[in-house]
Amino acid sequence: MIEPASAASWVDENYVLRIPSALSPAGAAPLLCAGITTYSPLRQWGVGRYHKLAVVGLGGLGHMAVKIAKAMGTEVTVLSTSENKREDAKRLGAANFAVTSNPQTFTKLQGYFHYILDTVSAPHDYNAYLNLVKTDGTMILVGAPEAPTPVQAFSLIFKRRRLAGSLIGGIKETQKMLDFCAQHQIESDIELIPIQQVNEAYERVLRGDVRYRFVIDMTSMD
Repeated sequence: MIEPASAASWVDENYVLRIPSALSPAGAAPLLCAGITTYSPLRQWGVGRYHKLAVVGLGGLGHMAVKIAKAMGTEVTVLSTSENKREDAKRLGAANFAVTSNPQTFTKLQGYFHYILDTVSAPHDYNAYLNLVKTDGTMILVGAPEAPTPVQAFSLIFKRRRLAGSLIGGIKETQKMLDFCAQHQIESDIELIPIQQVNEAYERVLRGDVRYRFVIDMTSMD
């Protein structure tokens, strides 16, 4: 006799995501966070072919933004404080790379981008980046600095710019993201670790020593 499943084992199909077979479980896991966080605003604001997009920060969010935007046909420029991210940016699909610690970057790229996707959660000057946006362009925040960041009115008034924000996405959009990533063979760059190394991994996160997401191998709990 087959016992009926307990109530705790039932899942409402409206809240279930299908992971395409083209994606590996470990490479797909961070897509449910970093993937949808970057895919959603790119879709919502219609970023695509013939657009110029700057991705600010090349970390867990930024590296997914580069991959997804590249697959959408967008010209991607990575803006980073770290010169040692240049090769990674090109490998991930960025057409251009610029170091923001160089003041000439903000002069050279003034008014260049249709969109900026800002993934950085450390304090930084939004106004400096807004000046890189074209007329009627949009800067979208997905990073979340702890302290309030001043925004000068003239950074928006001139060139009719917009400053917007985005979080993640719903089930339907997340499924579209997964299918898109499967179609374009996009996974998160991950380091698979056993559960026993979680404290060491956390220390590396604090040092910024991650390329670009840790995934815990749950079989290591056996």
